[in-house]
Amino acid sequence: MEKEILNLIESSSRILIITHVNPDGDTLGCASALKTYIGTKADILIQIKDNFNFPNTYSFLPHINNSKNLSNLNDEYDLIIAIDTASKDRIIDKAKNIFEKCQNTIVIDHHKTNSGFGKINYIKGGISSTGEVLFDLFEKLNIEISPDMAKGLYSAILTDTGCFKYESVTNHTFSIASKLSNIINTSEIADLCYTNKPKNLILFQNYLVSNAVFCLNDKIAYTLITKEIIEKYNAKDEYTEGICETLRSISGVEIALVLKETNNGVKVSIRTKEIDATIIAGKFNGGGHKRAAGCTIKEKINTACDILLKEAKALV
Repeated sequence: MEKEILNLIESSSRILIITHVNPDGDTLGCASALKTYIGTKADILIQIKDNFNFPNTYSFLPHINNSKNLSNLNDEYDLIIAIDTASKDRIIDKAKNIFEKCQNTIVIDHHKTNSGFGKINYIKGGISSTGEVLFDLFEKLNIEISPDMAKGLYSAILTDTGCFKYESVTNHTFSIASKLSNIINTSEIADLCYTNKPKNLILFQNYLVSNAVFCLNDKIAYTLITKEIIEKYNAKDEYTEGICETLRSISGVEIALVLKETNNGVKVSIRTKEIDATIIAGKFNGGGHKRAAGCTIKEKINTACDILLKEAKALV
């Protein structure tokens, strides 16, 4: 399959790399690395609403600042690669239509719930990150990792492993990180990912953590992100990243939930310590990993919270 992917990339003249909606460091890092390898015939589509507003945290990644957005996207592509995208539902309708019409599609991912929605599916469920999957793909194809590719790959692995602390991290993950450290300054990448946050992001996250609700003897912690709170803090999409992990880190908390109000329902992030998070997400056609999953509930935020809590309480 690796050779088939390489041949398709080499034979295609116009390629689109799609990140998942509300992109994180893994999908953006992989998109950057893949675009760097492919070159000028590839575009990156960052899916954030209709106006281009990519996460500033990752603006240091090569090619990210020149990405396409939904308002200037065309359908003149003969190959589309969805990167770190767990399901077709993680692609916004306009881009989804282009994806479905494209003659050749590839899905590269690490989510165990990904059933494969591309014509070629390179899915390694349970691997630490799509960054690790993509690195292995490059290595199997004897593709040399350039410094710019390494920046994207290391950012992807670093952020999706929670700085190498999640259970999906293996000796192989550390081996890849070691190889990348011979190409780039990894501590510099860590600083760019974690120590360059705007003030309103910190205030926004502080508000959400301070207003978290605890139930069942603190076994469940949750916080609600309403449109009013988003407007008050002028919060961008990426500002919610890390809140669920903070709630999970509290002693005694077994399930952490973050519910975000959007125009298309309530976006839910789920983090757990021992319980399988995909059991909860799966009730709402979501998915992800054993300790980190997500879904969307098509209800008002308070109703969605009640429904979600009922499912979570049944597991603790």
